[in-house]
Amino acid sequence: MVFEGLSEKLQNTLNKIRGKGRVSEKDVKEMMRDIKLALLEADVNFKVVKDFIGKISERSVGQDVLDSLTPGQQIIKIVHEELVELLGRETAKITFSPRPPTVIMMVGLQGSGKTTTSGKLAGILRKQGKSPLLVACDIYRPAAIKQLEVVGSQLNIPVFTMGDKVSPVQISKAAIEHAKLKQYDVVIIDTAGRLHIDEELMTELVNVKNEVHPHEILLVIDSMTGQDAVNVSQNFDSKLGVDGIVLTKLDGDTRGGAALSVKAVTGKPIKFAGMGEKLSDLEPFFPDRMASRILGMGDVLSLIEKAQEAFDEKKAVELEKKMRSMQFTFEDFLEQMQQLKKMGSITQLLGMIPGMNNKALQNVDIDEKKMGHVEAIIKSMTRQERNDPEIMNGSRRKRIATGSGTSIQEVNKLIKDFEEMKKMMKMLGDMGKGKKGLGKFRRPFR
Repeated sequence: MVFEGLSEKLQNTLNKIRGKGRVSEKDVKEMMRDIKLALLEADVNFKVVKDFIGKISERSVGQDVLDSLTPGQQIIKIVHEELVELLGRETAKITFSPRPPTVIMMVGLQGSGKTTTSGKLAGILRKQGKSPLLVACDIYRPAAIKQLEVVGSQLNIPVFTMGDKVSPVQISKAAIEHAKLKQYDVVIIDTAGRLHIDEELMTELVNVKNEVHPHEILLVIDSMTGQDAVNVSQNFDSKLGVDGIVLTKLDGDTRGGAALSVKAVTGKPIKFAGMGEKLSDLEPFFPDRMASRILGMGDVLSLIEKAQEAFDEKKAVELEKKMRSMQFTFEDFLEQMQQLKKMGSITQLLGMIPGMNNKALQNVDIDEKKMGHVEAIIKSMTRQERNDPEIMNGSRRKRIATGSGTSIQEVNKLIKDFEEMKKMMKMLGDMGKGKKGLGKFRRPFR
């Protein structure tokens, strides 16, 4: 889960003060010490921690807080507000040129996920109605061009290439001319990276910048590198003038040092966050929502947006009717599973629910591999079997188990559980109808 270690420590610290009717300056000092240790252990920049603690302490020891009816809640509110400020306050968006194409230059070290992120960004922009073109300018890393082509084909987004014998400056220039000719309104240039920053890399990137004059330079950073991420940001910004930052692998970052330091140290906004390996796992970065997630307050808005994007409203209404009349089939179940998968991992979704802290999530047994087994079993059924499970005799079940790489016992259990679930849905539906019917005859007791 995002910032798991840091989040748990901060939530534990805030829980100590949450319900207190009276809070003293000593209580505030103790809390500040705990928060300071949690942030330093999370590899947050020391100066950032010092400033953050100073601001919270100054606001928390005021008489209007200590003498209020709910001082604990007031202090938690202050921590949340300062955390939002630290992460960037406003959501930073991409600046589009009034005269297309908008040129976006992707830069960063090797291994940061730059090529995949370029594709993910193109996918997001296409959903916004843009027509993106990916440009392969990493001519040094073996198979870098091929990797971008594979990503592009998976997303059905065109990739401009000129091989690895032409300079990145020439490729970039030719790509923009091609974009104008073919009317692509966004050009995303995937540049080369290195294992570390050197003069040769920076000179090449500066030359590309001077040739194509990008409207946005996005620095892609591996969030799991902690303090190094801040140093990398400062170096790239001093040479190129970075417009925004994309933090990748945030779903695996249990500490949070990069996210909490990079905006404060560089002044550059975090524009996107990579939350997984799928090509749909790139999200706009919302400082207020991320602060809420870290403090265990959930992120209901992101959860709703994911649901709206993944689920078809008309189909949801049809599905409800089927559930109530026990016409819900394995075909419907498979469709729901596939739509749920579009929303991301189950653990990630649970983390967006208010009050669902890390300890609670640790006790939830979510085996996403088992969900994969269920999907494989259903896909091994014929359409007739999915719509009418009663026809599945012993030989059919054996075939399904073989086709899905599971056991007959697993197939039997799924069919049994599915039938039980249908009965329960029907019962709940009948109870709902009963309540509505009873409403006509109810009279208040006098």
